[in-house]
Amino acid sequence: LSALGEHREVHLWVPHPSDALWRSLREVGPPVRRVDDASHQHVGHPLLSSLGRDSRELQRTLGAVEVLDVPVPPEPAAPDSLLGWLQSDLRANAEPDQAARASRTWERSDRSVQVHACHGTGRQVDVLREVLLGLLAADPTLEPRDLLVMCPDIETYAPLISAGFGLADVVRDQGHPAHQLRVRLADRSLTQTNPLLAVATALLELAGGRAGASQVLDLAHAEPVRRRFGFGDDELQQLAVWVRESGVRWAFDAEHRADFGLADYVSNTWQFGLDRLLTGVAMSDDSATWLDRTLPLDDVGSGQIDLVGRLAEFVARLRRVTDALVGAHPLEHWLDTVVDGLGSLTAVAGADAWQSAQVQAELARVRESARGLGVSRLRLPDVRALLDDRLAGRPTRANFRTGTLTVCTMVPMRSVPHRVVCLLGLDDGVFPRGGAPDGDDVLARDPVTGERDPRSEDRQLMLDAVLAATETLVVTYTGADEYSGARRPPAVPLGELLDALDRTAAAPVADRLVVHHPLQPFDARNLTPGALGVEEAFSFDRAALSGARAAAGARVVTPRLLDEPLPARTAGDVSLDDLVRFFKAPARAFLRQRLDLALADEDDPIEDGMPVEIDQLAQWSVGDRVLRDLLGGMSVEHAREQEWRRGVLPPKWLGWRVLGDLLRRAEPLAVEGRRMRTLEPRAVEVDVDLGDGRRLRGTVAQVYGDRLVPVHYSRLGASHRMEAWVQLLALAATDDDRAWSAHAIGRPTSSRGGAALASSQLGPLDHRAPALLRDLVALREIGLAAPLPLPLKSSLAYARARRTHAPVEQALDKVRWDWEDGRFPGECSDPAHLRLWPDKRLPGLDEQPGPGEEHAGETTRFGALSQRVWSPLIAAEQGSW
Repeated sequence: LSALGEHREVHLWVPHPSDALWRSLREVGPPVRRVDDASHQHVGHPLLSSLGRDSRELQRTLGAVEVLDVPVPPEPAAPDSLLGWLQSDLRANAEPDQAARASRTWERSDRSVQVHACHGTGRQVDVLREVLLGLLAADPTLEPRDLLVMCPDIETYAPLISAGFGLADVVRDQGHPAHQLRVRLADRSLTQTNPLLAVATALLELAGGRAGASQVLDLAHAEPVRRRFGFGDDELQQLAVWVRESGVRWAFDAEHRADFGLADYVSNTWQFGLDRLLTGVAMSDDSATWLDRTLPLDDVGSGQIDLVGRLAEFVARLRRVTDALVGAHPLEHWLDTVVDGLGSLTAVAGADAWQSAQVQAELARVRESARGLGVSRLRLPDVRALLDDRLAGRPTRANFRTGTLTVCTMVPMRSVPHRVVCLLGLDDGVFPRGGAPDGDDVLARDPVTGERDPRSEDRQLMLDAVLAATETLVVTYTGADEYSGARRPPAVPLGELLDALDRTAAAPVADRLVVHHPLQPFDARNLTPGALGVEEAFSFDRAALSGARAAAGARVVTPRLLDEPLPARTAGDVSLDDLVRFFKAPARAFLRQRLDLALADEDDPIEDGMPVEIDQLAQWSVGDRVLRDLLGGMSVEHAREQEWRRGVLPPKWLGWRVLGDLLRRAEPLAVEGRRMRTLEPRAVEVDVDLGDGRRLRGTVAQVYGDRLVPVHYSRLGASHRMEAWVQLLALAATDDDRAWSAHAIGRPTSSRGGAALASSQLGPLDHRAPALLRDLVALREIGLAAPLPLPLKSSLAYARARRTHAPVEQALDKVRWDWEDGRFPGECSDPAHLRLWPDKRLPGLDEQPGPGEEHAGETTRFGALSQRVWSPLIAAEQGSW
């Protein structure tokens, strides 16, 4: 500026919070070390001292050159309000004395300064729109263009603001009145508004990184990448399934892992997973063969071959791009590589051609701004920092003074006077910005006045915003945890503002000024006049009013799924598989078979970390597969090698140890299973006359001679016994001339006895099998009209206890171990049981047995059904529990 002033007149319009402070600092001298700066000694108001360091240091910087200080016209008189008093004190650079404060009596009707403590970011936006609507309703001269909303973290609040305002074309009739307000969001990051630039940033993040499974899949979800490779929604879901099942975790291949010291370990890389997919196109893992280290993935249908090819092409192109984004190169090389990568990985529709043009324009600006670098060679972190700064949100003019409500970030020169200024999201830990100095910034160790400091900048911006509000200042912050409700303090600068306000009026005002809002928008306080700091109701939300009225009414007990049984179904044939599924899980079967309601299972998350250890469910999956292989005649060593190639196990000796433990558990089960399966296996067709023209039909597999021999890796429990029992009844009812039996094998329910396995032998059965089977079919018909209170493990525990002549109360004590939650979730937490009996009370204890459910000695429906279903099985069983 000094050099320019030698040739041209240079006029600076410098906003400053206090003309009095400016005059007192005229002689402070040129810049000095920050620790030696004594300019704060000239400050008379505490807010100017704590928030105004940037403006004081700017004046020092200007003092280094010869300037002509031209006075400006005095500020107009501040309004007679709390905000006006504070602004007058700031401009005078003085705290009011006792006499001045005595003349300032603050009334609750003075809403010139509003501070709202809310539960989280979403509620802050809810409260903000109610405040703005209240201001607009109270003053007909106020227009949306007179309002300015400033936010330190615009990206967090942008989607919430877009959802809370300006949707009049979408939300009609009962919509919130705030949807009539048009909103402009300014200063957003280019990566949030241009998907191509977001892909460019993602490529720079992937380059030099681990190429985690979730990172690569997230990139595949980007709209330009989806268009380039034709990935649809269902196909992206299928890709996620394949990534989980093929064992992909991180790194493109073993070579990519060399930098991490794992060049000899290819498992869980993208190459490993893609090789499994590609060989799965031509081979099945049922063949028990593999190619070198590759075990085929048996989950690729003939109609999915093209999708496998597109995934392989996407990963190959991504690898080429990230390989080019390493090393030290001139800036031109880096930018050209990014452009080539976008061309290889993305495509945009004709209507979105502006995205490509903006990418070219932004990169051209980067080239222009870095022209002074010449042929300097940059590394990836340098390029990331350069582009991050270029693509971050920055001040723009396009969305200001358009007649709409403007929402912008807190940056210098945003604090143009507005009648209403709102500061959204002044949360502790978010504002002001933190961050340690860059390790390469030697000057930051001992800064000089005038050098940038993010925390000081944010404090100055808050001071500027306070002075920019000509009528009303509104501040919101997270004052309570949205989950626990625990109180949270305001950001430190906001706390300093409240302290200053306490010393501005005749009496402290902060406690009365801060409005603590309830968690829910339909809380009655939002709609009660005078409850939240205003004479009228705080909320304008008609939907919230309806919710509050409903909440204030009589409490409605959560209705049962069914108040009375459904009409009986039309009699027809019964599938053996349906009968088995019903008695393995009666509640779930009622929902699925009668109501056609499937309880959704949660998708497993995509894992990026190498499996150093695997959970119980994964261990069961490995153990079950190994057991199936051993029962099929595979050797232990062959099964070990095959399982190793799935990518599920931890690396190296960690995985060998886990697999060794699982093999030691599975091998005794396989040995016992092969001993019991000496004959050739066969599947037996069952066809049983149920009477009234109905039949039960199905197929029983795993039959060896006259013996049914199911082998399970799971601990032998109630569901395994029930499945074997129903199938055995069907076999005996089909051909009662043979001595049918069932021998179920599994792991013991407890490891305390040291037994390697448990077994349950049922039968041979006598002539009662058809009657017992028809009884189960009849109970199923009852259970499809209304859910049977028959939780499987709990009912078995009850029936076993009652068979030993235990009293009812003692038997119910046994039941609680299986029904109630303890170290592990009990049956009460089963999703189907929660849907039918949400109170978690054992069902059927307060009901009498219905027709066809009776059992001698039982007065409750739960007890009678438990005995009806389990007593014949227990009587027919021999074996270890």
